[in-house]
Amino acid sequence: MTYTAAVSGATGYAGGEVLRLLCGHPDIEITTVAAHSSAGRRLGELQPHLHALADRTVVDTTAENLAGHDVVFLALPHGQSAAVAAALPEGTVVVDAGADHRLTSASAWEKFYGTEHAGTWPYGLPELVTDPRGGKQREALRGATRIAVPGCYPTGSLLALAPALAAGLVAPQDLVVVSASGTSGAGKAAKPHLLGAETMGGMSPYGVGGGHRHTPEIEQGLAAAGGQDVTLSFTPTLAPMPRGILTTATAVLRPGVDDARVREVYDAAYGDEPFVHVLPEGQWPTTKSVQASNHVALQLAVDHHAGRLVVSTVLDNLTKGTAGAAVQSLNLALGLPETTGLTGQGIAP
Repeated sequence: MTYTAAVSGATGYAGGEVLRLLCGHPDIEITTVAAHSSAGRRLGELQPHLHALADRTVVDTTAENLAGHDVVFLALPHGQSAAVAAALPEGTVVVDAGADHRLTSASAWEKFYGTEHAGTWPYGLPELVTDPRGGKQREALRGATRIAVPGCYPTGSLLALAPALAAGLVAPQDLVVVSASGTSGAGKAAKPHLLGAETMGGMSPYGVGGGHRHTPEIEQGLAAAGGQDVTLSFTPTLAPMPRGILTTATAVLRPGVDDARVREVYDAAYGDEPFVHVLPEGQWPTTKSVQASNHVALQLAVDHHAGRLVVSTVLDNLTKGTAGAAVQSLNLALGLPETTGLTGQGIAP
């Protein structure tokens, strides 16, 4: 069976990545590309790498233009998806790449985003360990008609620490996550601090001191995995590269936890996962190895001197961090093999 799909926000980085992946999906037919300020323009002007769709005309993001499709992807700025989604039929599978439906806490949403909470949808990270019994998020995605795709920073952070919290290897307090992201994570809109002359040859932190809007999303997932509240310090940094995220997460080890036990837990959590790979001991992940792929590479170590677990993950923020997770979750929702349209490997050099 072939499913029809509309992609709103098709001219941005996330929407363009959704389209790139759907072009290689055997069960999806892209029938509508939509945006707002770019409506009426030829897609090839705005996404010149999407040769198969170059002659499509971008239509306005309205409920009428998006209705009538089996699947609708919303790759819109945070806070703009909820109103569009509410106008779509219940039977349509809606995949939101924005933040509107990720958080369970209305107060956390209002604190970090400043608008009324729109409700919570199933979280689109199939590999996420969701409870101390080791359950996975993919079960909540099977047959879902509404899906909230994770943020790119939370994807690497949650995959790094959730297994350790679920297995009781680490304390839920004093969790520290530092992530470096490529500039595409900030979106396609022109911003002076993202100009090449500003970013090349340098790095800078931002959202320091608990102010980044992905903080409550990471806390939410880690608290669920461990079955109790967590205390998290999250610091994002901007790296001079177009795409990719390197996350290093650390946590205080419980007494008696050794190297072998840590590796056993992570091998059990991800050993059967098609897209999350625990690397052999001694091999540390690099963002380049997963570029343009739906894969995550992960390595871990026990810092005996500090008594902390150290986990590093890498992913492509636009693929596994956004569009790849959207397609992977959609596959589960439609009952398709989870890897459909996502079998591409990383690129090198």
